[in-house]
Amino acid sequence: MEKSNETSTTDFILLGLFPEFKYSGLFVSIIMSIYLIALTSNSVLILLIWVDSRLHTPMYFLLSQLSIIDVAYISSSVPKMAINYYLGKQNISLVGCGTQMFFCLTLGGSECLLLTFMSYDRYVAICKPLHYSIIMGSKICVQMTVMSWVGGVLNSLIQTIYTMHFPICGSREIHHFFCEMPAILKLSCEDTSDYEMGVFVVSIVFIILPFSLIVTSYTFILFTILHMNSPEGRNKALATCSSHLTVVSLYLGPGIVVYMTPGSSHTTGLNQGLSVFYTILTPMLNPLIYSLRNKDVLEALRKTMRKSLFKVK
Repeated sequence: MEKSNETSTTDFILLGLFPEFKYSGLFVSIIMSIYLIALTSNSVLILLIWVDSRLHTPMYFLLSQLSIIDVAYISSSVPKMAINYYLGKQNISLVGCGTQMFFCLTLGGSECLLLTFMSYDRYVAICKPLHYSIIMGSKICVQMTVMSWVGGVLNSLIQTIYTMHFPICGSREIHHFFCEMPAILKLSCEDTSDYEMGVFVVSIVFIILPFSLIVTSYTFILFTILHMNSPEGRNKALATCSSHLTVVSLYLGPGIVVYMTPGSSHTTGLNQGLSVFYTILTPMLNPLIYSLRNKDVLEALRKTMRKSLFKVK
């Protein structure tokens, strides 16, 4: 596809997803299909949680917030990539690049914090069931959501402003499909090693600390599950916890590699592949992982579909 050369001196050039691959259009088509699945599945999950009173619990409230973040997260990069490809353009303005980075960092940080709060919710539900309704009230759930968003915004604001202030002396080509911070830092003509160390420290707060808290929560949960007398209760607890742990692994694993290992050790292909995992694949997989093994969600889906069919008739 012919590429446009109409770029200003301050524009960046997004080379796209695996630009050296001969059939790059195939990648874009696959990514767009994933995007549509992610939008549909997350929207359906949000709708079910909203309309079904049985899902009006702290766990599903937090899950609905995760779906909202996932929809926004995948929408912050995929549409721009697709538009650039199908219009034959690669440029993104300085402001557009900074804005995209801000939203990606905000949503990524918010998801890390929210996943941690979700693990705490499971800890209270399984380890302290008699106190669950008192500890996990609606006010606490709202506070957890607000803390997730505020934490993500504050971190993103600082990181975006500092990253974008570095001068670009040479090529403005970004070897990526969106404006991710490590890719922008590689373009700077200044030594960014001190800042990268700062990013490492911040990543401890937003990645390693949440991961440690999640592992701690599930360690206590596992001990509690092993002492359960009811096989049905044990299986239900294991299903819920395994879904959350799968999501955590898919999301935080690649993030640790991208943001907490030296940038010089990363290849362009590795960074892009890992970024696809937590910005595109995880938002699509999250609602499927939580829904396919969750009887309450599946029952709510069947109930809603039956109501819809009756209304049509």
